[in-house]
This record gives sequence, C-alpha cells and structure tokens, in this order.
Amino acid sequence: MPLSDHTTDQCTTCLATIRWAITVHGRRQALDATPNPQGNLAAYTDGTGTLRVRVLTAERDRLEGAEWQAMPHAATCTRPPARRTARPGRRAIARHGAWTPRRPR
Repeated sequence: MPLSDHTTDQCTTCLATIRWAITVHGRRQALDATPNPQGNLAAYTDGTGTLRVRVLTAERDRLEGAEWQAMPHAATCTRPPARRTARPGRRAIARHGAWTPRRPR
C-alpha cells in the first residue's frame, strides 16, 4: 500500500513531517515520514489501515511483505523536548553508609 500524505503529522518541536505508528507492545511511536534505508524499524500498514512498526533484529533483519524501512523520529529530531524527571521539584537524597530502616513513631 503506498504511503499517503493524509497520514502525516508535524513534530511539535522541530516541525518536521512525521507519521505515528503502533509498536508491537501497543505504544505510539513517531517515525520520519519518508522511508530511510538506514533506519532500524520495519513499518507496514495492517488490514485496518493502522501503521504498525517493529524493530529489525538479528532474528528478523529483513523487510517482509509490504514493509518499508523507517527511522524513529526521536533519533533525527533537531529540537528534542527536554526529558522530564520522575517528580518535578523533588531531589534525590544521597545516603552515605549502610541503610537503616526508619523507626515507627
């Protein structure tokens, strides 16, 4: 199935053209909109029209069927968003020495 322009989106930080795909584990992943022979992902459109993606591994290192090679947009984004910490405003506490549990009050 040929790629169409109506399935593209725009990256909010670098304004590049991207496509959203669903991984094997059901998560969304942004891909560069154009096929890239240096990418490590195999993308394909399933029977429902959903763009799916899998990682090219040592066991399955070749494209199968109607797959096309893609690059994850996180690897090529020129202005990636800042990474968030676990909890904003909290600091990690460095404990020196052996750890002892708190005594109940």
